[in-house]
Amino acid sequence: MQLTRLDLGHVRNLDAVSLAPGPRLNLLLGANGAGKSSVLEGLHLLAYGRSFRGRVRDGLIQRGAEALEVYAEWRPDPSRPDQRRRAGLRHAGQSWTGRLDGQTVGQLGELCAALMVVTFEPGSHALISGGSEIRRRYLDWGLFHVEQDFLAQWRRYARALRQRNALLKAGSGGAQLDAWDHELAEAGQPLDLRREAYLERLQGAVQRIAAVLAPGLGEATLSFLPGWRRSDLSLADALLVARDRDRALGHTTVGPHRADWRIGFDARPEQGLLSRGQAKQAALCCLLAQAADCADMSGGHWPVVALDDLASELDREHQRQVLEFLHGVEAQVLLTGTELPPHWPMPLVEGARVFHVEQGGVLPAD
Repeated sequence: MQLTRLDLGHVRNLDAVSLAPGPRLNLLLGANGAGKSSVLEGLHLLAYGRSFRGRVRDGLIQRGAEALEVYAEWRPDPSRPDQRRRAGLRHAGQSWTGRLDGQTVGQLGELCAALMVVTFEPGSHALISGGSEIRRRYLDWGLFHVEQDFLAQWRRYARALRQRNALLKAGSGGAQLDAWDHELAEAGQPLDLRREAYLERLQGAVQRIAAVLAPGLGEATLSFLPGWRRSDLSLADALLVARDRDRALGHTTVGPHRADWRIGFDARPEQGLLSRGQAKQAALCCLLAQAADCADMSGGHWPVVALDDLASELDREHQRQVLEFLHGVEAQVLLTGTELPPHWPMPLVEGARVFHVEQGGVLPAD
């Protein structure tokens, strides 16, 4: 996948900017607060339907503007220049409109399914050290892009969960609750198995990438944690056992919406023992493993890789390793920084397209 155009309007401190990224490394350079991260944030919004720095209405829209706008063009297969896709999003915080290949879309998921972007930013360590919702979202994003029928399965479960929770809050029971218990179990059991199988597949990619980017941690192991005692009970039985407790609490306490996963390394078997720096390394390995899996499932076409302020997140040696790895797989990379670090090997940055971000604008280097 190769991004060929990115237009942003009223994204934080950026006015109307447009850039044409090159096929490999793209450097967005500028002073702190110039808006470098906002460029990646706008791209992330188009690909994920949300920002990586909070809600759209909490400062993402430029002050005084009614809405922000993001437009992108890309080639799904870089070897086929005749193939081009385009998507646009106008977001006002509470409402939005979107278009994909000239057609209006009714759900943000349609935009997210079209454009694949993997983002590593200062908050990415939360994938390892944060709450379980972030890790479930990581699994679901990967499945969403590599298994076409996964979204329908996820929506079926989400609908059943909403209905059951509404009944629990209302204090209802009997036949209605029995029916939604059945639907939740029917939708949840295969959802859980898909997530576990996907995590097992990712483990090999994580191990290969961690051996390059985090060799000091040793071999990585990924472990799936179901949202109920699956070894003892089916989901249907677990829902029945938990019914009285769920009615008292007013929500469903067992099921795939409570699932989680863990990563351990030979040198740090417990996830909680990882330092902040090691958690960042582990998160980056997991994100790039997911990108590699997407490439494997789509004929070798890597997602766009967005790296925000890599120089402040990783030490020099790990920066070099990441750049060498991405150079080797020929991924398109958008990378922000205050300057071009002098210690980066020249063969890795030769031919890079450089953009200067300053005073609300983005200009290509001379």
